Amino acid sequence: MRYKHLLYLLVATSLALSSFIVDQQFTASKKAKPNFVFILADDCTVWDLGTYGSADAITPHINQLASEGMKFNRAYQAAPMCSPTRHNLYTGLYPVKTGAYPNHTFARAGTQSIVHHLKPLGYRVAQSGKRHISPEEVFPFEYLGNKNNPDFTLIDGFLKEAKTTDQPFALMLCSNEPHTPWDKGDASRFDPDRITLPPHYVDTPETREAFAHYLAEINYLDGQVGQTMELLKKHGFDKNTLVIFASEQGNSFPFAKWTLYEAGVRSGLIAWMPGTIKAGRESEAIVEYTDILPTFIDMAGGTSHKNLDGKSLWPILKEIKDKVKDYSYSLNTTRGVNHGSDYYGSRAIVNEGYRYILNLTPEVEFLNTVNNNPNAPQWYHSWEEKAQTDPRAQMLVQRYKNRPGEELYNIKDDSWNQHNLAEDEAYSAIKAHLHRELLRWMEECGDKGQETELAAFEYQARNRKK
Repeated sequence: MRYKHLLYLLVATSLALSSFIVDQQFTASKKAKPNFVFILADDCTVWDLGTYGSADAITPHINQLASEGMKFNRAYQAAPMCSPTRHNLYTGLYPVKTGAYPNHTFARAGTQSIVHHLKPLGYRVAQSGKRHISPEEVFPFEYLGNKNNPDFTLIDGFLKEAKTTDQPFALMLCSNEPHTPWDKGDASRFDPDRITLPPHYVDTPETREAFAHYLAEINYLDGQVGQTMELLKKHGFDKNTLVIFASEQGNSFPFAKWTLYEAGVRSGLIAWMPGTIKAGRESEAIVEYTDILPTFIDMAGGTSHKNLDGKSLWPILKEIKDKVKDYSYSLNTTRGVNHGSDYYGSRAIVNEGYRYILNLTPEVEFLNTVNNNPNAPQWYHSWEEKAQTDPRAQMLVQRYKNRPGEELYNIKDDSWNQHNLAEDEAYSAIKAHLHRELLRWMEECGDKGQETELAAFEYQARNRKK
């Protein structure tokens, strides 16, 4: 009887000890959950940042983030416009799947976003700055202010509360810079006569002056990154917080924003987390904005990312893998863009070495608020004026408006996508392979090409049926 009692006592002690260990592990894991801060620029060409090669940019905070963290050199987004990009980022789904593919768009009812994925994992999920997302039931963030730039006073209060409650958080900080008008920052720090313009720009005094003001606004953006990092350090969140900075689509100069060239959809992407991500690393892996949400879910201990289009970047961040995918895909529609073509749809795919673009209606002129607007910026008028007498300027102005049905670029030798190889027989097999893979992706997304383009108005917020 004594032995039986002893056995019961041992079992009870063992169960209690096991329960204590589990409770302690749960508490430890809860405390160990990382925080997430995502900083998003607005209309910033990746190569106009110092860490990505600009000799003129003044971006010390972004440069420091890269030197202390990991820089992705092949990050892409699914659309070269603000609204579809944000919907894609927050949902982890390709644009046509959610319906959020034109500009100023909205996601279909029932779509789940980062809030739905992270809140059940114990996270407080907030957003501050530029929104361009809809409807609110799909994006039920805790909104910190209603300005187009992050409200750092409210962010300071948010972090103070988070420190008190010890609840993990995901904080999306969306800048409005360097989106036009370029009226922030100190342009006197940049000499228009000495800056280096991209090779496919028409070199005029007006272009140089505008580009100097654009660089000043990038410097202003860099200051916002610095403010963010100061607040994280102030509240003790500079250890267990994954900070990601992304530059978004390219600027509104030709061949960037609203296009599927490398300058349009390639993005800067920097991940920073001391003690977890080794400093000074660079990755050539193809990654997408679609991958951000699965990464957060993975690091937060969830598994629901299996139903998303993206892949977790955690294996790359921890040096377990050097790649997670072979292709990145993107699309663009001008329907709904201010002063845009009634329809001009494009689809694109990029792999390790080549970018293939399919223009659905090459007979239509490509138009937008820059080249089809009585109030177009003066620098673009200077392009058109120079095109009257300068053959190269004429070629660039015409090439921006008129495109062939297919384009193919060697992105290693031609990062600015100036030399179309689509008609070169030597590249026919590469073109055919990428064409097939692009059509497969379109079918997977339910993208019916021109039919989808013509339906774009149905997915603009201004036309949403209540």
